[in-house]
Parts: sequence; structure tokens; C-alpha cells
Amino acid sequence: MKRREFITLLGGAAAAWPLAGSAQQPGKSPRIGVLVSASPPHPFADAFWRGLHALGYSEGRNIRVEFRYTDGRSDRAEEFAAAFVRSGVDVIVAHFNLATRAAMGATRTIPIVMAPAGAPLQQGLIDSLARPGGNVTGLSAMDAELGGKRLQLLRELMPNLLCVAVRKALE
Repeated sequence: MKRREFITLLGGAAAAWPLAGSAQQPGKSPRIGVLVSASPPHPFADAFWRGLHALGYSEGRNIRVEFRYTDGRSDRAEEFAAAFVRSGVDVIVAHFNLATRAAMGATRTIPIVMAPAGAPLQQGLIDSLARPGGNVTGLSAMDAELGGKRLQLLRELMPNLLCVAVRKALE
């Protein structure tokens, strides 16, 4: 092969390379179903998007996200969780215990991420903190697990402490 023929062949291959690359079908973007146990707008949605963007995800480019708000109603949570399963989402993000229970009732195979759940072990959502089991994982406030330790630390910091008040947060 002569030098000119080689350069022409190399140039032609280089020119065709971007076209061959663009002809490839893009991979399927993962679909996330987000079940929020509250009414819109909710700060959880903003925090969720910030987290995805920080990891390089962008709606329509490399991920698809669908939000459903239950308004604190278990019947709506169950309805939306079942709809996510029927539509074939890749993962369900469940905001608080209401949404987590609804998602668990709708599927045993699609991964469910609790974000957060108050005391998932005491609520029966997981088998143990070390090995949640099933298709559920995620974040826990762990209030029940840490409550005793917090009181112990308070007592050490304030030996004359006689009374402690606790306010339960709404889920």
C-alpha cells in the first residue's frame, strides 16, 4: 500500500468514526419512581434532585424520575406503588414509612430505597440493620437505637439533669 492510499484510508476512517458512534442506540436510562408521603411541594424532592445532579445525573439525559405525592394517605401510597410496579420502574424511592410499606406490598423484586425511615427494624421493615433482607435498603433516622445513648451522654454532660422532654416528629 502506498503512502497516499494509506493516508486516504486513515482519513476516511477518521471521518466515518463519529457517524458510526452516533448510529449506536443509547442505553436505556434508569427509571426511578419516587413515592413521597406528603403533599407537594416538599423539600425532599429538591434534596433528591440536588443529590442526583451532584452525582452527574440529569433528567432526560441519563435518568428518568417520576414523583408521586400521597398527601399522607395510605390508599394513595398503595395505588401509586402498584402503578410504579406496573410501569416497570427500576427502583422505588420511598419517603418515610407509609411509602415504604406501600412499596413493599406492591413488589418483592424491584429494589426499594427508604429515604429515610424512622426505625425500620422496630417497624418490621427490615430484618436487621446489618442485613436488611429482601428488596429494601436505605436510610434510617435510628432514633430508637440511639435514644438511650443520647440520654446517657446528656447525663454525663449534665450530672444534675433531672428531667428531659422529648417531642415526637411527625412522619
